[in-house]
Amino acid sequence: MAEFARTTAVSAVDESFDAWAASILTDAVDRAVLAPSVHNTQPWSFRIHPADHPRKLDVRVDRTRQLGAVDPTGRALVQSVGAALLTARVAVASHGWATTTRRLPDPADPDLLAVVELTDGPADAALAALGTAVTARHTNRRSFGGDGPDLAEQQVLRAAAVAEGADLLPITGGEQHRLLARLSQLADGRQHQDPAYRAELRRWTNRPPSAGDGIVPTAVARVVGAAREDLPGRDFDTRGDGGLPPSSGDGAEVGLFLLTTVDDDEAAWLRSGEALQRVLLELTRTGWVASPLTQVLEDPQTRQALRTQVSWGSWPQSLLRVGHAPPTPATPRRPQEEVVVDDGRP
Repeated sequence: MAEFARTTAVSAVDESFDAWAASILTDAVDRAVLAPSVHNTQPWSFRIHPADHPRKLDVRVDRTRQLGAVDPTGRALVQSVGAALLTARVAVASHGWATTTRRLPDPADPDLLAVVELTDGPADAALAALGTAVTARHTNRRSFGGDGPDLAEQQVLRAAAVAEGADLLPITGGEQHRLLARLSQLADGRQHQDPAYRAELRRWTNRPPSAGDGIVPTAVARVVGAAREDLPGRDFDTRGDGGLPPSSGDGAEVGLFLLTTVDDDEAAWLRSGEALQRVLLELTRTGWVASPLTQVLEDPQTRQALRTQVSWGSWPQSLLRVGHAPPTPATPRRPQEEVVVDDGRP
């Protein structure tokens, strides 16, 4: 009888702990889906294993959401999942729990990009400090003003990238700005000459509200006349109803940063997504806003030119402009039941 009582008590404790682990992993998913993704495609899915030992979260890529025209290699696809992975790690750390992360753990299952496991030990304090920035971070496509991050802030941002296996280079000097402008304009022009690119852009900027994804008009700048930035952002205003004020068109960039990696394989793309999100959360935490300038990285020729002339042989993975601007609305997200598959929660 005593043995039965002890077994029952242990079972109750295990069930309670499983429910607690499930709540943490569920919150990790709720926060992970707030990560940025190319065209807000949200190309991820998750599986929660709260009762396994160790308790873990599978982070998977949804290749049906890959952009064939913009991202034929899948680099931005995997990078987007990396951003979600970092966000899940931040969420778990903010609950005071340590994790281990296994990336690309199963060659037989190439869509399983990472497994995050709850483990004993202290939480990563640096990641936990980013927890409040997750819901506040939004891609901001307004014109920026004010000064850029100073040297001390740049060092913090670079440390964030290095912690995730990448590097962050400030773009300084008029010569580098002019080079980036020339390459960006070249890439942007090539993309707009491609009918498949234009069709893909229209598809992801004209999504029904029920889709829970894509770029909504309230988050993009209205396009008026022929005003163009020296460093062109993507023209998401495909219907002429952009909700943000038109760009100033003056070409002034407050701060430009290039995220790079030594390698350029799927593992590097995943880590670059983690590094990008960690940098974005650091920026948000300290009051900055940011938006990507991606065309120059999507065109193979301009990306190679950027690698040889700016990043000194390292592979450019993300180009960010950073500054100050009023906040912009959040973009939609798919509900949890669409992104959590084969749910193992009790």
